[in-house]
Amino acid sequence: MINLDKRVILYLGRKPDFLTEVRLRDDGSGPYIKEWNISSEKAKPTDDQLNALASQAQTLENNEVIRNTRRVSYGNIGEQLDLLYKDLVAGKVDATGEWAKKIKAVKDANAKE
Repeated sequence: MINLDKRVILYLGRKPDFLTEVRLRDDGSGPYIKEWNISSEKAKPTDDQLNALASQAQTLENNEVIRNTRRVSYGNIGEQLDLLYKDLVAGKVDATGEWAKKIKAVKDANAKE
């Protein structure tokens, strides 16, 4: 089951600790839930319940890839602060500043679903 971790997150409404609360495994025939140690919070989901979350899980995964791409494209925080400082000195701490234009270009090139 592709995106099993994302489906579990959606089912629970939060990210569990995948080392202690929910353990996933793939023995070659596809991923599955090996251990579900949070039954007091919510019962272990059925395959049908997880399959119903497939589309949302794919969107969650796609957006995670986009966030990682954006993070790299933004550059390090020092470079961003330098651009902000230059915009501040130039009186352009608004959408016309270089920092704002760079951030907008990255977001436009890597739109979330």
